[in-house]
Amino acid sequence: MNKARAGSGVSKKVKHGGGLAAKVLTVSDGVVAGTRENRSGAALLEFLTADGWTVVDQSVVADGIKPVSRELRRLADGFHGLIVTTGGTGFGPRDATPEATKEVIEREAPGLSEAMRLVNPLGRLSRGVAGVLGAVLILNTPGSTSGCVESVDAVRDVIGHAVRLLVDNYDPHPHE
Repeated sequence: MNKARAGSGVSKKVKHGGGLAAKVLTVSDGVVAGTRENRSGAALLEFLTADGWTVVDQSVVADGIKPVSRELRRLADGFHGLIVTTGGTGFGPRDATPEATKEVIEREAPGLSEAMRLVNPLGRLSRGVAGVLGAVLILNTPGSTSGCVESVDAVRDVIGHAVRLLVDNYDPHPHE
């Protein structure tokens, strides 16, 4: 998203992460087995870093409720920031990332997942959810390289504020 400075005619790239911490979790049997390259995880790392987030961890797990929920808990333990998952949100028989996420989150953030689904007609096939676990915001995104980036881009203007609010509401509410 570009914002132009008033009257200058110069555009400035707005970085929404503001140095906040993020982690990326790739959910893929193929990546775990070494038969598939982790392109979506790499794309998220690049996108989040360019948006001002500090990516402090990346991991990969096999599809399934138990491996994903266990890894989400591990990644969230003692962490304040954003966890973005990629993969396991579709209709495949082993796609269970949303179910694993629902198992660990304390509160859902349906507005975020709804916004992420609206960016692309194929988004309507995503079952991804968004929610809060302690001081962590978790976003499920599709396993495709373009789908995961488009999904996060759809909410990038609000997720930094959301993460800041997770610790004693220390981010002031924006004034319009």
